[in-house]
Amino acid sequence: MLRISPAPQRALAVLALFVATLGLTTSAHAATAPIQFESIDKINSGDTAWMLTSSALVLMMTGPGLALFYCGLVRRKNVLATMMQSFALMAAISVVWVLVGYSLAFDAGNRIIGGLHFVFLNNVGAQPCEYAPTIPHTTWAAYQMMFAIITPALICGAYAERMKFKSMLFFSVLWLLVIYCPICHMVWGKGGLLNASGGRWPTLDFAGGSVVHISSGVSALVCALMLGKRRGYLKIPMPPHSVVLAVIGAALLWVGWFGFNAGSALHANGLASSAFLATHVAGAAAALTWMFMEWIKTGKPTVLGAISGAVAGLAMITPASGFTTPMYAMIIGVIGGGVCFYGATWLKPLLGYDDTLDAFGVHGVSGTFGTILAGVYAVKAINGYAGLVDGNPKQVYFQCVTVAITWALAIVGSLVLLKITDILCGLRVTETDEADGLDLSQHGESGYNFEEETFGATFRENSETSDKADMSPVQAR
Repeated sequence: MLRISPAPQRALAVLALFVATLGLTTSAHAATAPIQFESIDKINSGDTAWMLTSSALVLMMTGPGLALFYCGLVRRKNVLATMMQSFALMAAISVVWVLVGYSLAFDAGNRIIGGLHFVFLNNVGAQPCEYAPTIPHTTWAAYQMMFAIITPALICGAYAERMKFKSMLFFSVLWLLVIYCPICHMVWGKGGLLNASGGRWPTLDFAGGSVVHISSGVSALVCALMLGKRRGYLKIPMPPHSVVLAVIGAALLWVGWFGFNAGSALHANGLASSAFLATHVAGAAAALTWMFMEWIKTGKPTVLGAISGAVAGLAMITPASGFTTPMYAMIIGVIGGGVCFYGATWLKPLLGYDDTLDAFGVHGVSGTFGTILAGVYAVKAINGYAGLVDGNPKQVYFQCVTVAITWALAIVGSLVLLKITDILCGLRVTETDEADGLDLSQHGESGYNFEEETFGATFRENSETSDKADMSPVQAR
């Protein structure tokens, strides 16, 4: 087998990147159609402003929202590495989305996957598109990009503290193209197999119950099983290093979720307002449900439990947010807080997998139940679609079919992609690197000044000794 020394290998990699970039630039320039302006008079400035704002809110969900939420829950030696995963995916997925991802998701292809007419964002300009007739096509593509960014970033919670950074990047890009784009096209793409308007099994998924939460949550479970448990799992304590950061991240996720769900109305109108209110009510109900269930079980309501419940409820209402009423949304939120509480505190210990940050217990479980419940609680007066409560029990069947298809694709696809990644890059860091922490072993830096930390520990020890010297023997004990 031919082996190339590291220096020439790097040189060849740089040269290949340069040639590929030159080729892409030339192809994109040659194939780009001139922007047509004859339809711009149909664009609504209010809708455009709302969708640009929603795009920014959804991007905020990944960084800083998810980054802070996840980094607060890991051990201190893995803080920067965990944040870097979210930040790096913001960059990597954006590039892949522009090059080919958007086209595979939203170009008119077949029932499973889109075509290639939008590669390099060809034919995507200032004119409206068939998906959003009152905003520029570029705004629609940007909004959908933010969904594509956060979905693989959610999976990072399952393999936090033990996956190689290069493997994470490689797997995430493959996962976007092989799993996310087909599911996205089937559910939201014109002519898709599961599209609510004309699909074989018309599915109600307003903002990503199957596309985002089932796909990422189930893939997270596969990742946790494939990588195995963290070194010392269940033998040594692994508490969150900063619940404060996690609370800030969860709050940012909650705010960003309004762009996620209400933005999916694609207009600044009554439907957006309805989805906004339903989203908030469900998140609040789920936070209280998780909190009270934990209070009953352990005797104390924890901050970590409350924020986990909120995220679970927000994820649970996502597919139904634009189809149901605020009161039904409250019921969905209560169900979400309850089932995800058991998913994280009962199911994980029962099956014995190490889903570090409960990506499956929260997103996989909530996405599954939320997608089914969208078929139960959809009300025709909200958005023209009826569910079980409005006399259409068949919709529940369609929702279950979508759940089954998404689970199957996520499981099989993730297994194959993880195996490919393992062969080419290796999945897991070494035991030494894991013990040292991914901040140092993967990135050569740390978010903490250990000199100051050592000084602080010495200062506290001296202070305690001095204090004890001034105490009586009883007080010192």
